[in-house]
Amino acid sequence: MKKITNKLLIFISVFFSIILLSGCSSQMAKYNPKESVGKQINYTITGIEAGAGEMATTQKAMKAYGLDKGNWQLQTSSTAAMLSTLGKSIRYKQPIVITGWTPHWMFTKYKLKFLKDPKNIYGKTEDINTIVRKGLKKDKPEAYELLNRFHWRPEQMSSVMLRVNHGESPRKAAGDWIKQNQAQVNSWTKGIKHVHGQKLKLTYVAWDSEIASTNVVANALRSIGYKVTIQAMELQPMWTSIATKAADGTVSAWLPNTQGLYYNDFKGRFDDLGENLHGAKVGLAVPTYMKNVNSISDLK
Repeated sequence: MKKITNKLLIFISVFFSIILLSGCSSQMAKYNPKESVGKQINYTITGIEAGAGEMATTQKAMKAYGLDKGNWQLQTSSTAAMLSTLGKSIRYKQPIVITGWTPHWMFTKYKLKFLKDPKNIYGKTEDINTIVRKGLKKDKPEAYELLNRFHWRPEQMSSVMLRVNHGESPRKAAGDWIKQNQAQVNSWTKGIKHVHGQKLKLTYVAWDSEIASTNVVANALRSIGYKVTIQAMELQPMWTSIATKAADGTVSAWLPNTQGLYYNDFKGRFDDLGENLHGAKVGLAVPTYMKNVNSISDLK
């Protein structure tokens, strides 16, 4: 009953976030380059879940650029609500400022641009690392080796995300990508002996990007005989699951900024296999038709 209630509360929260943000979007006029951006969007940056590292960094950015001294506010909602509002704003060419990140299908589907960050609050491009539990190399060397080899490019991750966004199940989208990129996947599995139904658990944070990467690597591990289960978690429980050996690994560690706090908190209790993707980026983003807005400084 408690589990059902929690799911219901999450659904209600997301539903009302979408209604609230959609209502705001529908009342806005088209972007006017001659008027203040802040005034046009009620001095609101459209954000995502409150616990996301990106939201904390955005609060720092607002302070660093003096937005906190004006009427600016960061709207906490959900990823689904933000994307819904973004889609409606772009459809009607309305102004919007969002907390954005890439790889993500929104940058493939829509024409977006990151605002320049001269104070470097969001940091430079990030890596997504593979983190595994202590002892995995000894207990399950075949899984360790494949996870150590796993590497792909942002545009490849985005292609899987876009398939899911178009209605494919994550597992099927990952399977289709593997079929089309078999040579690359073979480089991850070459020379690794098959196992026979050994259990393996991967945890991940339920971002579209990490749903894509986790399903791809899980399918690759299944191809060499592992019985893989995957479980979505919030950030802190995900890191805890690796540190306490409740899970075997994750390919979802955005570093050094987005999840740097957890990396430092649990340091010494996991093995870092290094990056599986280079070129991830986080920051404030706007549609490209907002040509007069190119820097966070322009918002002020």
